[in-house]
Amino acid sequence: MDQSTKKKIRLEDLPDLLTVREVSELLRVSPLTIKRWGKRGKLPAIRINSRGDRRYKKEAVLWLLGMQAKEE
Repeated sequence: MDQSTKKKIRLEDLPDLLTVREVSELLRVSPLTIKRWGKRGKLPAIRINSRGDRRYKKEAVLWLLGMQAKEE
């Protein structure tokens, strides 16, 4: 997939909770890196459902990017 066909990410279109894949694409790092950051407390994950899937708050991702103040 080349750059011209890739969809642009708009911050206002992002859901409040993001998946590992969405965060990794947004930050341009591997999904494994996102999981490691969660274990180290750099980007805390919320565990959902019985499988324990990870979700990340949009505010936490924006804070990591330096785009928004963390209010917690």
